[in-house]
Amino acid sequence: MTLRKTLNFSPNFNLKKRSLKQIKFLIYHYTGMKSEIEAIKKLTDIQSEVSSHYLIKNNGEIVLMVPETYIAWHSGASFWGNYKSINKYSIGIEISNPGHSFNYKKFSSKQIRSIVKLSKYLIKKYKIKPTRILGHSDIAPNRKKDPGEKFPWKYLAQKNVGFWHDLNLKNLKKGRKLKINNSEKKKFIKNLYKIGYKKKYNIFNLSDLKKLTIAFQRRFRQDLINGIIDQECLLISKNLIKKIDKLS
Repeated sequence: MTLRKTLNFSPNFNLKKRSLKQIKFLIYHYTGMKSEIEAIKKLTDIQSEVSSHYLIKNNGEIVLMVPETYIAWHSGASFWGNYKSINKYSIGIEISNPGHSFNYKKFSSKQIRSIVKLSKYLIKKYKIKPTRILGHSDIAPNRKKDPGEKFPWKYLAQKNVGFWHDLNLKNLKKGRKLKINNSEKKKFIKNLYKIGYKKKYNIFNLSDLKKLTIAFQRRFRQDLINGIIDQECLLISKNLIKKIDKLS
């Protein structure tokens, strides 16, 4: 598969090359700035100490900013499963979007086509597992929202990029806002850990648990993000565990 891309290199990466066998994750971000020009300026400014391997512009253009053999600075303090410092093991993809601070909007059809094309290219090249195709908020739920609830996770999964539950939406919504008991809450939390969300967060701290729940909802229950664990969340988590077991 050939990939058309333009070059606009960033200085913000580790100078030491990594082994390509280290690459195990795709991490999606939104740029979160008022304009695309500002975002590109930040990603290529040595003072910002921020970068990604790729940027997908509003018009769908794919820009290479850091060669894949180098560690780009896109994830910061981050965790998934037994991994930490996800920068070491990932390809970072920024998508031009103003984000939650500046009138968050839907990703364009041109951007989505490019996300699929670039992702499939990288998945094939590095044999990346569906469960390791993640958003910034998945690996840093205590501090990040991107790529956000408008990111087309379900559509990507239909295109064999990442994973999604296969529950009937009409039936699933019957569990929405229905309370769960303490035993069910513990089951949901265990499922979060099995999915990959990091155990470092204190589940007895209501603030930490809410952040984890919000990250899960942004990813898998995008039309209601309230940080409250209900029967719908529990059902989704159970279904995802079944899918992950099949993928293992």
